[in-house]
Amino acid sequence: MGLDRGHLLRVLFVTTEMDDFVRVGGLAAVSAALPRALRSHTDVRIMLPGYRDVIEHLTHIEIVGQCAALAEMPACSLGRSSTRDGLPVYVLLCDELYDRPGNPYGDESGQDWADNDIRFGRLAAAAAELAAGTLDKNWAADLVHANDWQAALVPAYLAWRGVAVPSILTIHNLAYQGLFPRESLRRIGAPESSFHIDGLEFYDKLSFLKGGLVYASHLTTVSSTYAQEITTSELGCGLEGLLRQRSNAHELTGILNGIDESWDPRYCQQLAQPFAAGDWEGKKANADYVRKQFGLAVSRGPMFGIVARLVHQKGIDLVLEAADEIVGAGGQIVVTGTGEPAIERALLEAHRRRPDAIGVAIGFNDAQARRIFAGSDFTLMPSRFEPCGLSQMYAQRFGSLPIGHQTGGLAETITDGETGFLFEKPSAESFLGGVKRAFSAFTRTEQLNAMRLSAMARSFSWDLSAACYNALYRKMLTSA
Repeated sequence: MGLDRGHLLRVLFVTTEMDDFVRVGGLAAVSAALPRALRSHTDVRIMLPGYRDVIEHLTHIEIVGQCAALAEMPACSLGRSSTRDGLPVYVLLCDELYDRPGNPYGDESGQDWADNDIRFGRLAAAAAELAAGTLDKNWAADLVHANDWQAALVPAYLAWRGVAVPSILTIHNLAYQGLFPRESLRRIGAPESSFHIDGLEFYDKLSFLKGGLVYASHLTTVSSTYAQEITTSELGCGLEGLLRQRSNAHELTGILNGIDESWDPRYCQQLAQPFAAGDWEGKKANADYVRKQFGLAVSRGPMFGIVARLVHQKGIDLVLEAADEIVGAGGQIVVTGTGEPAIERALLEAHRRRPDAIGVAIGFNDAQARRIFAGSDFTLMPSRFEPCGLSQMYAQRFGSLPIGHQTGGLAETITDGETGFLFEKPSAESFLGGVKRAFSAFTRTEQLNAMRLSAMARSFSWDLSAACYNALYRKMLTSA
């Protein structure tokens, strides 16, 4: 199918999180920013499940279509609305699947919903119908851009229905794969013939993500380094063979995420005091505010911030192991985030031991996160793997030098010794090596300020990512 030059490319962007409405991780930030950056190039429309939070935020939802029941997936309606700045949003309305407390994926105690196969199978099947033009009579997609395992079966439903709309699947984190027992195949109306090693089958389970890796026309991930790493046995999560195959066929591309323009300390209203590069008194005012807020002692030593999901992947255990040494050398640690209960408990215990030097806020608050980046001297990111990472970009814009493991997006966005520090291995010893280099820079004011200026001058605009995606979309359509 060729693409005529005057035609505004119609892209359906399918996601389960968006900062405007609901956030669990970095996918929400990407889903809010990338489509907006693509608007000048394309007619991009977002499709989301009709969670409580989404429906509460939208003032007017117009019903544009009805999806019939499929296998064990209930009938539902498709609503159309828009964000405050006019970005079109489709919402899949089905109270029995999406109107629940907790987060998009699980209940308030953190347990995944038992019917997630039906909840996200329903989303994928409806998105395929919308793309094909059978749901909204006034719109069909030229291309579908699906995100992570929850939307990964959109390309599969397109293929099963014989709909020739090309598709991209973006892998934001390969470790989350959407694995279900074999009987889920029947529950979501997938053909029995798709359950084999070259289809949805993964060690006798059904893998939503693998379905996308097999059926999508093209795969992307959120940094070039991660695109290479997932073709190795170390970080391929058992899917490296398939990913190598797609990579060798030039069907896997790494496109680095960007960050929102609101991450500018000169104009950020949430800070204790906005500041520009070179205004170190302004930065100090934020540090004093954070110390006071977390009940830390007045200190002339460095402050190390952590703004992260508190999960094993993020290497928080390495920070806990190094905490006594950091505090003993005159440092303070401030942490905010939510995640695995065991990690949350260990952090709270570290705070109880040293309330003067370790501050912990379990939960996520955007304004507080921004103040931690603005007030801290260094941001700790000892992730075992990091597909892209956003905190290291936010940190640099706010003059907090990231200390990161040399992996994925961290390796691409931190210039070692210039805008932050990279360490080689996800081990306590290697991490401490990075921390010691940071302590050393902290004592050399000239070096510290030069690094801060370099970090704050970095641009991580979404415009570049959007241009790369736009080029990929058009290339796919001209070759389709």
